[in-house]
Amino acid sequence: MCRYSPKIDLVFRKLFGSEENKNILLSFINSILEQETVIKDLTIKNPYNLAEYVSGKESILDIKAVDENGVHFDIEMQIGEQGYYGKRALYYWSKIYSGQIEMAENYRDLSKTIGIHLLDFDYFKDERYIRRMVLKDFSTNEIYKELDYEELYFIEMSKFKKQYTELKTVLDRWITFMNKAYELKKDNIPKEFKEEKEIYEAIEKLEKMYFDEKEREIYEGERKRKMDQNEEIRTAEEKGIKKGIKEEKINIAKSLLDILDEKIISEKTGLTIEEIIKLKNKI
Repeated sequence: MCRYSPKIDLVFRKLFGSEENKNILLSFINSILEQETVIKDLTIKNPYNLAEYVSGKESILDIKAVDENGVHFDIEMQIGEQGYYGKRALYYWSKIYSGQIEMAENYRDLSKTIGIHLLDFDYFKDERYIRRMVLKDFSTNEIYKELDYEELYFIEMSKFKKQYTELKTVLDRWITFMNKAYELKKDNIPKEFKEEKEIYEAIEKLEKMYFDEKEREIYEGERKRKMDQNEEIRTAEEKGIKKGIKEEKINIAKSLLDILDEKIISEKTGLTIEEIIKLKNKI
């Protein structure tokens, strides 16, 4: 069974961002681009290195890669909810794009840059779990070759609800791997995964993944932060629900004050008689 979650930054970087696992990253990217193009090779610009990972903890922890056609990729796993994540995605996309050349060089050397963002929280309001953003003509919906240098993909993993028998695409399988890695075993892999050798390999690598003492310390810290964030969200939601219920009871009580006595209102709303008397005095 996989001991570590691929949603945790350290694990994600070590699994998808290591040079020896380049084929795994290639398969994942192609699963997202499958309707557009297929890339055959890529170079990881910031391969996983523990020392660099530790020194970069205060900055964005993404995977940067370039394919055989010069297209740049910026892949990030984000487990903590952020209200302005769209602005952040655009900011880091622009840094990758503009960082391709120095000021003295030619603009024609700039290549297409694609940002891929894996979100473990709901950011958009509808139920779609994947969306692709590009520059288009507002009136005609046309994409111009001269401006076709920006793409952003957002994958909201928490919205993905498909069961194994419902998996249809390679991307479906990769998202399922991210969401259910904890229940996968290399000697008992669901048949829906077996046709994708890179996913099979990812499960095997994740199950055998070794952490030294420093890596284990980082992993446990990141996992604790994720658990704390989930608990904070759950608590906030619970408080919001309780507050809403309380307000509803008060509104019902207000509508009954002129026609029923305090005891009956208390029985119907669950408010105490003291609360109802205070409410009557306020009104």
